[in-house]
Amino acid sequence: MRLSELGGKEIIGLDNGEKLGVISDSDLVIHPENGAIQSIILPGGSFFGFGKKREDLVIPWGSIVKIGPDMVIIQLQAPEAQASQK
Repeated sequence: MRLSELGGKEIIGLDNGEKLGVISDSDLVIHPENGAIQSIILPGGSFFGFGKKREDLVIPWGSIVKIGPDMVIIQLQAPEAQASQK
Protein backbone atom coordinates (compact mmCIF):
# COMPACT_ATOMS: atom_id res chain seq x y z
CA MET A 1 0.00 0.00 0.00
CA ARG A 2 1.25 3.47 -0.84
CA LEU A 3 1.34 6.32 1.63
CA SER A 4 -0.93 8.35 -0.67
CA GLU A 5 -3.59 5.64 -0.31
CA LEU A 6 -3.56 6.02 3.49
CA GLY A 7 -3.94 9.82 3.42
CA GLY A 8 -7.70 10.36 3.63
CA LYS A 9 -8.56 7.38 5.82
CA GLU A 10 -10.22 7.98 9.18
CA ILE A 11 -8.71 6.40 12.28
CA ILE A 12 -11.33 4.62 14.40
CA GLY A 13 -10.72 3.15 17.85
CA LEU A 14 -11.98 -0.42 18.23
CA ASP A 15 -12.15 0.12 21.99
CA ASN A 16 -15.06 2.58 21.80
CA GLY A 17 -15.85 3.16 18.11
CA GLU A 18 -14.68 6.77 18.37
CA LYS A 19 -13.23 8.64 15.39
CA LEU A 20 -9.78 9.68 16.52
CA GLY A 21 -8.66 11.60 13.45
CA VAL A 22 -7.57 11.36 9.85
CA ILE A 23 -4.22 10.01 8.70
CA SER A 24 -3.59 13.02 6.45
CA ASP A 25 -3.62 15.22 9.60
CA SER A 26 -1.07 13.06 11.38
CA ASP A 27 2.68 12.51 11.38
CA LEU A 28 4.44 9.20 10.83
CA VAL A 29 7.44 7.93 12.75
CA ILE A 30 9.61 5.98 10.30
CA HIS A 31 12.50 3.69 11.22
CA PRO A 32 15.64 5.36 9.81
CA GLU A 33 17.37 2.15 8.76
CA ASN A 34 14.64 0.06 7.13
CA GLY A 35 11.97 2.66 6.33
CA ALA A 36 9.20 0.82 8.20
CA ILE A 37 6.44 2.89 9.80
CA GLN A 38 6.78 2.60 13.58
CA SER A 39 3.86 4.75 14.71
CA ILE A 40 1.29 7.38 13.77
CA ILE A 41 1.11 10.60 15.78
CA LEU A 42 -2.29 12.29 15.81
CA PRO A 43 -1.92 15.92 16.83
CA GLY A 44 -3.75 17.11 19.90
CA GLY A 45 -6.10 20.00 19.52
CA SER A 46 -9.49 21.32 20.31
CA PHE A 47 -12.68 21.88 18.39
CA PHE A 48 -12.10 25.07 16.32
CA GLY A 49 -9.71 26.29 19.01
CA PHE A 50 -12.33 26.06 21.76
CA GLY A 51 -12.47 23.69 24.68
CA LYS A 52 -9.85 21.58 26.34
CA LYS A 53 -6.74 20.86 24.29
CA ARG A 54 -5.89 17.17 24.18
CA GLU A 55 -2.40 15.74 24.01
CA ASP A 56 -0.91 14.17 20.90
CA LEU A 57 -1.92 10.53 20.53
CA VAL A 58 0.85 8.09 19.56
CA ILE A 59 -0.50 4.98 17.85
CA PRO A 60 2.05 2.15 17.50
CA TRP A 61 1.88 0.54 14.05
CA GLY A 62 1.25 -2.81 15.74
CA SER A 63 -2.03 -1.43 17.16
CA ILE A 64 -3.59 -1.37 13.70
CA VAL A 65 -6.21 -4.12 13.48
CA LYS A 66 -7.49 -3.53 9.94
CA ILE A 67 -6.94 -1.11 7.07
CA GLY A 68 -10.14 -0.83 5.07
CA PRO A 69 -11.08 1.23 1.99
CA ASP A 70 -12.22 4.24 4.07
CA MET A 71 -10.84 3.76 7.56
CA VAL A 72 -8.10 2.34 9.74
CA ILE A 73 -9.27 0.46 12.83
CA ILE A 74 -6.91 0.49 15.80
CA GLN A 75 -6.92 -1.13 19.23
CA LEU A 76 -4.92 0.73 21.85
CA GLN A 77 -5.97 -1.39 24.84
CA ALA A 78 -5.20 -5.07 25.16
CA PRO A 79 -8.29 -7.28 24.76
CA GLU A 80 -7.86 -8.49 28.36
CA ALA A 81 -8.04 -4.89 29.65
CA GLN A 82 -11.23 -4.31 27.68
CA ALA A 83 -12.89 -7.40 29.14
CA SER A 84 -12.10 -6.31 32.70
CA GLN A 85 -13.68 -2.87 32.12
CA LYS A 86 -17.08 -4.32 31.13
